[in-house]
Amino acid sequence: MAPNDVNLYLVGFMGTGKTTVSRIVAARLGHRWLDSDHEIERLQGRTISDIFATDGEAAFRGMERDFIHNGHPAERTVVACGGGLVIQEGMLAALQARGVVICLHATVETILRRTAGNRARPLLNVEDPEQRVRTLYAARDPIYRRAGSVILTDNRPQIDIVQHVLRVYRRDAEDFLRARGRPVDGLKA
Repeated sequence: MAPNDVNLYLVGFMGTGKTTVSRIVAARLGHRWLDSDHEIERLQGRTISDIFATDGEAAFRGMERDFIHNGHPAERTVVACGGGLVIQEGMLAALQARGVVICLHATVETILRRTAGNRARPLLNVEDPEQRVRTLYAARDPIYRRAGSVILTDNRPQIDIVQHVLRVYRRDAEDFLRARGRPVDGLKA
């Protein structure tokens, strides 16, 4: 396996740019692109909002776990992970065992601006979406910061974020292979 074959998982809070950035990064790398939320919707034949409403959040989290364990290729894939995926017990380790994990990060203010009025996010379909974002952010932020390299997306041109992700991915993919005793560029780690 070459460093460019290693999967890349973008994690982070909603509104940090995971879907948009991952799509561009996948195209640049020549990798397959998947969004965990979109894949779950496709497989279930219904929206995440519908899944939350009929089956509940716990059922959706189970679908996320199944997607990571069984629902995507083991190589040459860039995955935009739903905001709550990496928060679940054992999921960070599962991602790190499968590839490079990079966290896209933004301030609460940026997230509020980017998600304002978005009714497609079931966790924000509450009376006070701003308070919900602040509460979730406070609880999740420490986990995101442990997930892998953190790249800030506030007030940065998209191309800068993409280039930063690519640089970190290339470095971390080599480290991923070395940690598993695999050859990198023809040399034994």
